[in-house]
Amino acid sequence: MGLMSRSDDNEKERVATLIDQNLKTIYSDLVQEELPDRFKDLLAVLKAQDAGQKDSQ
Repeated sequence: MGLMSRSDDNEKERVATLIDQNLKTIYSDLVQEELPDRFKDLLAVLKAQDAGQKDSQ
């Protein structure tokens, strides 16, 4: 009962491979998307604040 057949192992490996491939595809697509303007604006504000802090020290 506790023994897994070779086909069960193969199926689990196949599923794990598919999940891995799908996650890599999604991550790759996400990384290639352009950063939204509001995030770019926020980063610019944070950089300006950081530069202001360095100048006042």
